[in-house]
Amino acid sequence: MTLSPRVPELGALELLLAVARLGSVGRAAAELGVSQPTASARIKGMEQQIGVPLLDRSPRGSRPTEAGRLVVEWARQVVEAAQALDAGIDALRERRDARLVVVASLTVAEYLMPGWLLALHEASPGTAVTLRTANSADVAGHVLAGDADLGFVEGPSTPQGLAGAVVAADRLVVVVAPGHPWARRREPLTGAELAATPLVLREPGSGTREVLEMALAPYGGAARPRLQLASSTALKAAAMTGAGPVCLSELAVVEELATRRLVAVPLAEGLDLRRPLRAVWPAGRRPSGPARELLTLTRRSPGRGPHNRSSGSRTAES
Repeated sequence: MTLSPRVPELGALELLLAVARLGSVGRAAAELGVSQPTASARIKGMEQQIGVPLLDRSPRGSRPTEAGRLVVEWARQVVEAAQALDAGIDALRERRDARLVVVASLTVAEYLMPGWLLALHEASPGTAVTLRTANSADVAGHVLAGDADLGFVEGPSTPQGLAGAVVAADRLVVVVAPGHPWARRREPLTGAELAATPLVLREPGSGTREVLEMALAPYGGAARPRLQLASSTALKAAAMTGAGPVCLSELAVVEELATRRLVAVPLAEGLDLRRPLRAVWPAGRRPSGPARELLTLTRRSPGRGPHNRSSGSRTAES
């Protein structure tokens, strides 16, 4: 149903209510932050629009006419309904803006996300965060499908269809149990040797696996893995039980290396296993609300990985 052109706009109705309550166009104008001539002109325009006089004006002030009293009562109902609508919209926006769904690769989720989410909680304690984990390929799929507000991936490049920003840096290390022959090795491990050795690796689609395979491509590619496991925890357990050499994030083995439960194998200088860690979101749509706040906090965080990039590298990528 289309409203009649005789129905005044909401602002004019609010002004009429203020005049009826305060008994003066001037006082109503002051309360609403407009000039008295503007308020008087708006009242006259409303009277012409409706087709009846709404106010009796005198040196002592203004009061509604008989018709004006009816319009004031109807206007009150309209304004109260509009206020309820306004409050409801605010509540919906606050509820939406207070929710954040993040999907992150396992390395980021286990070793970096706890600190970032703690900082977000301190800055915005009302934000409810849902954190999901997946390998980097699946993270990209969830973000593209709209299942998450923000994603975090490992790997050499931003996944297709997404935009991103580097938020931390990491390096892969090769680790073995203390009893493994490589634990006593003095010469750095070459790329050719690493490529020829069956390793315990993450599953295809993980950022860790992708970086390793790219690094070993010049040496004929990685050998068929001895085992494929789906988490850093499982990889570490396999290495400590002597299942074979493991390649995983340096972030994941800080404690094990410090306590000598695992030993890092020295690598030849030409073997580059460094990798950026990225926040990602759909291309053409910048993060907003809690997602933008979390992204900002990741860049401010002092714990950006063992090989942090310089501030000049913290630019968004397309």
